[in-house]
Amino acid sequence: MVAERVWLLVLLSVASCISAKEAVADPDPNRFAGEIKAFAEWDSKNAVPAEPILFVGSSSARMWRTHESFPDLPVINRGFGGSHISDVIHYAEKVVLPYNPKVIVFYAGDNDMAGGKSAPQVAEDYRKFVALVHAKLPAARIVFVAIKPSGQRWSLWPRMNEANSLIRDLCDQDERLFFADLATPLLGGDGKPRPELFLADQLHLNPQGYEVWTQTLRPVLAKALATRP
Repeated sequence: MVAERVWLLVLLSVASCISAKEAVADPDPNRFAGEIKAFAEWDSKNAVPAEPILFVGSSSARMWRTHESFPDLPVINRGFGGSHISDVIHYAEKVVLPYNPKVIVFYAGDNDMAGGKSAPQVAEDYRKFVALVHAKLPAARIVFVAIKPSGQRWSLWPRMNEANSLIRDLCDQDERLFFADLATPLLGGDGKPRPELFLADQLHLNPQGYEVWTQTLRPVLAKALATRP
């Protein structure tokens, strides 16, 4: 009961922050209709693992070579580049819930911030995603990958870091939720993004950057899998 009251207080705090500042409108999710249709067509011709580890979110999820990075695990990647958290929510019935995942690895929020959304709005959208998933899959573990710092969006890092902190607080209130700090390993001794871990655009990770992410995520995945009821 104490944990539930704390959880409620956190949600009320996030909601009040959003109401204090008008929320930014979500983009039209129909811009991804073709990509979502392609997922369905692939699924109709291929078998997928039972109770997989599902990667979902924006381009940082999509570009992660998850089958190569986690060859020992039953992974599915359903990231679609440019997406906001609201887009993942919109298409959850098609790209999340049908797979009955044991664990969901979630990366989104980066584009939300670039689109002008506030940290509380991003945290509230993530809460909505969690609620949607747990309404249908109450045992699913969900790992939030921290919104990453990058050279191209470095001016947004204070707001991104705030969103990460709010979401970490949400995760701390539910044993089914995990926060994976994959942001800190991308920062150098000067506190800024390590350029050698990024592509030339200084936004997306290169193979070396994804190797850092893979090694940092592994123990979080192990914990999520081990604590599933």
